[in-house]
Amino acid sequence: MVQRPLGNHHDGPDTLLVTSDATQTGAVPFETEIDPNRLPHLIRRAQVVLWDFDGPICRLFAGHSAERVAGDLVSWVEGRGLHGLLTDTERESLDPQVVLRAVDRRHPGSDLVAELEERLTQEELRAASSAWPTEYADPLIRTWTAVGSRLAITTNNSPRVVRKYLASRGLLDCFAPHIYGRTQELRHLKPDPHCLNRALSAMGAAPEDALMIGDTTPDLRAAERAGVPFLGYARNERKAKILRDAGAETVLVSLQPLLELLRAQAGPPGAGGAPGRV
Repeated sequence: MVQRPLGNHHDGPDTLLVTSDATQTGAVPFETEIDPNRLPHLIRRAQVVLWDFDGPICRLFAGHSAERVAGDLVSWVEGRGLHGLLTDTERESLDPQVVLRAVDRRHPGSDLVAELEERLTQEELRAASSAWPTEYADPLIRTWTAVGSRLAITTNNSPRVVRKYLASRGLLDCFAPHIYGRTQELRHLKPDPHCLNRALSAMGAAPEDALMIGDTTPDLRAAERAGVPFLGYARNERKAKILRDAGAETVLVSLQPLLELLRAQAGPPGAGGAPGRV
């Protein structure tokens, strides 16, 4: 197997877990958790792992400003004479997805929305070339695949973008063909559970036998509506607090403890054949 650099950048400590019922006076070390069995339980029961893309797997817009993309989308809409289409809040949004969804709410299924979605997809494709891998994501994906779990992508990004990024990391075979992303039916974007339900149906998996890894409140809500257990990932404490406040019971600020637990449950390298390949 060709090993690619992991992009060892990070925004905080590597071995932290926080949960909604923990008192936060700072980051909470993984080994001092009130319920240390919760994360191992989530791993053991997960026959299928549904990954959000931008966040848990990479920072898509790390080298290609999402704020600039959002501004360009607004300018494009207004350049078509639609100055009053967006509210001030939507116009000033730093998130291109907010702009896209706002236009779709007013003109669902229109050529305008189709063109705007394609413009966003092209920007995402450019961003994929400079995306930063989330630390520990690559070996975690390979390990989960090696021990026999099935993986899928459930994302609001374009599936074309996901395939491009995963191929660049040598990870496409870990997921293909189960990549479920944005379509022309924008009403199906998370928090709608549509992409999760597509993945579960295609893989023949019951919701309780799956695990969703996501980094936003819409990810959490989609998992709840699909009946899938949820594991939050947040690259800093501010984002972790947002997930906890939304009701996420388990939130990791690094994927390292997840990788270590998975390797521990799989046994020593070479045990049973598969884990030794990681």
